[in-house]
Amino acid sequence: MVASSENLFSSEISAAPIGIIAMNSVTELGNKIDNYLVEWSKRAGYDVGSFLIESECPRFSSGDGKGLIKSTVRGKDLFIIVDVGNYNVKYNYFGFENAMSPDDHFQDLKRIIQAASGKAHRVNIIMPILYGGRQHRRSYRESLDCACALQELEAMGVSNIVTFDAHDPRVQNAVPLMGFDNVMPTYQVLKCILREIKDINLTKENFMIVSPDEGALNRNMYYASVLGVDMGMFYKRRDYSQIVNGRNPIVAHEYLGNPVEGKDIFVADDIISSGESMLDLAYNLKEKKAGRIFTYATYAIFTNGLEKFDKAYEEGVIGGVFGTNLTYRTPELLNRPWFHEVDVSKYIAYFIEAINHDVSIGKIIDPHTKIDNLLKKYNMK
Repeated sequence: MVASSENLFSSEISAAPIGIIAMNSVTELGNKIDNYLVEWSKRAGYDVGSFLIESECPRFSSGDGKGLIKSTVRGKDLFIIVDVGNYNVKYNYFGFENAMSPDDHFQDLKRIIQAASGKAHRVNIIMPILYGGRQHRRSYRESLDCACALQELEAMGVSNIVTFDAHDPRVQNAVPLMGFDNVMPTYQVLKCILREIKDINLTKENFMIVSPDEGALNRNMYYASVLGVDMGMFYKRRDYSQIVNGRNPIVAHEYLGNPVEGKDIFVADDIISSGESMLDLAYNLKEKKAGRIFTYATYAIFTNGLEKFDKAYEEGVIGGVFGTNLTYRTPELLNRPWFHEVDVSKYIAYFIEAINHDVSIGKIIDPHTKIDNLLKKYNMK
């Protein structure tokens, strides 16, 4: 991967002292990342209590807000972490309790950057869910929210943006001179699968990858390649004669690929929103006599609730759902027996450390060697 944590902290190539601002949308994740960095720094002989810098974005009763940083950031390599998808953060607005939208989180991010007043050595943004990322291309007369937001951050002096599993990473073309890293937590997902599903058999005869659509082909091809198993895919047949909620509705999911009969199936996507498409695929695969079906989404948000997945799990259609801790998960979801959380906090800590010490992050982004070692260890067992 990268040089050991202790070696990095003891080297003299650190760009500047690290400062981390975890917005109120990522308090839990920010604390986990800080714990790793503090532990590594102590091993390297540094006595650091915390890298976290306290901040807040209070609101006036009229709804106006401001960003406030409560200690110095002068000369620091500043890492601001934000989850624009956390709808559980609320504020009072004319006597009403308002849930923060992605727009609100993005505005607060800009407020904190303003509050730094250009005094930080460098400003780096870690934004797992890319703001506006689902509106990544233009059809007809439409806004390009994500591209515009990236250009706005670049104009504010941001040096690097780290995001995870962007809906379409080509949006970085809007800011070709700014650092932009799109990270796939493939190793963390496989590690979690092997830990949680004890009897999983990742051989070509017993296991198969299925892509939910053509847009998810690349991520699923990577899983199939590193595991050495077959891959199938679905394509979405849409009704282009009408538009519902801004999109052409899906008429049916059509399967293309090798037979799935008797095999455990793994389906990976970037987001489970309503979950309807994922369930349609699962029922379709079960009709084709597939074995257990495990699904994964980097962002498992379940906008339409959990009841349909409960039913699918009870019927044996879904064997398990994997999702990361990169965005807000409800307590109800975390308590579901079919949900397995993939912890990505250590991965982010590695990223912060590598960027701060000007170390190449190529091996962090492509974890092929680590996956090979993981599979060798699994095969030995």
